[in-house]
Amino acid sequence: MKDTKKTMPMIRFNGFFDAWEQRKLGELAEIVRGASPRPIQDSKWFDINSDVGWLRISDVTAQSGRIKHLEQKLSSIGQRQTRVLTEPHLLLSIAATVGKPVINYVKTGVHDGFLIFLNPLFEHEWMFQWLEMFRFEWKKYGQPGSQVNLNSELVKNQSLLFPLREEQQKIGLFFQQLDNTITLHQRKLDSLKLMKQGLLQQMFPENEEKIPRIRFTDFDGDWEQRKLGEVSNKVTEKNKENKFTETLTNSAEHGIINQREFFDKDISNEKNLNGYYIVCKNDFVYNPRISNYAPVGPIKRNRLGRTGVISPLYYVFRARSIDKNFLGYYFDTTIWHKFMELNGDSGARADRFAIKDSIFKEMPIPYPHLNEQKKIGDFLDGIANTIDFHQKKLVKLSILKKAYLQHMFI
Repeated sequence: MKDTKKTMPMIRFNGFFDAWEQRKLGELAEIVRGASPRPIQDSKWFDINSDVGWLRISDVTAQSGRIKHLEQKLSSIGQRQTRVLTEPHLLLSIAATVGKPVINYVKTGVHDGFLIFLNPLFEHEWMFQWLEMFRFEWKKYGQPGSQVNLNSELVKNQSLLFPLREEQQKIGLFFQQLDNTITLHQRKLDSLKLMKQGLLQQMFPENEEKIPRIRFTDFDGDWEQRKLGEVSNKVTEKNKENKFTETLTNSAEHGIINQREFFDKDISNEKNLNGYYIVCKNDFVYNPRISNYAPVGPIKRNRLGRTGVISPLYYVFRARSIDKNFLGYYFDTTIWHKFMELNGDSGARADRFAIKDSIFKEMPIPYPHLNEQKKIGDFLDGIANTIDFHQKKLVKLSILKKAYLQHMFI
């Protein structure tokens, strides 16, 4: 909890010296709850041609609380069953994403999972950021292990320290500009990821094709086809005498990762690491666990730059006579999924994909000249490095914002 004895934040803009005044949220706005037509599934509440949108939790998540478009629209009869906002208002989610502040920039119907701040005595942007800072403090109203249950009375009675409007404006504008920068980097990152995924599917031939749909101009001729067992060796070397202690796993979303660094704990059986496979730099790992990200299980390359060990439940192989970048990006496509689907299945466990080692080695691998492989690998590496740059930039900006929130509010 915040130290209520303080009367000023640690960081302030020049020219502001007054102590902040203690107030309650209910003194600064009329706080009311939204309303929902029932039953919500009834189509009569909605009309695609309406100019009044229906705010859902999914919209809040997708737009980070700044609502600038709503796909679902309310009919005239639906509008009479809820609270319709025709101008921007500050809202607070009290269901699902509990404590998430929201500002609507479009005509919005607000259901009963939100509180609305009417006739505010504060700057919207300042209070949006204060609520963002305070978001995880609401958990004090929940029992351990249970979901927080916010209501209008709890919110109305929440105390806070409140600056003069001019200082609110300065702080609000500062954070709004920071949020805009974060949004720009996020959009750039999303765009680059989409571009990379599109290029991946175009730069490798589909199963029956012999040339890709996009190709560098200095290469021609059909691509050959090899089997995975012809361009790689299965790794069976075990971690005898626990020589290596860094335990890895293959995440469909994040690739080869260190368990302890990523999960902040080691989920392996530390006493039996001598039975784990050794995974060297640039080795490939197939994880038979399936997910939405990897419907036949992911194959990822160890790009950590160091050796670790991995559970013998995984299949580890080492590339030879093929460019490792090229092969790694091929496994980032979905082209090879067809072979897996035709030759394996989920078996007795619905969360795992079953395929025999001998069949796995038969997987067809597209094989152009080594110079073309390297050109493709280097090109896609450049895109991946740019994506990584924006990803790291986003992380730094998010950390920076969190620090400012902690020091520019009380």
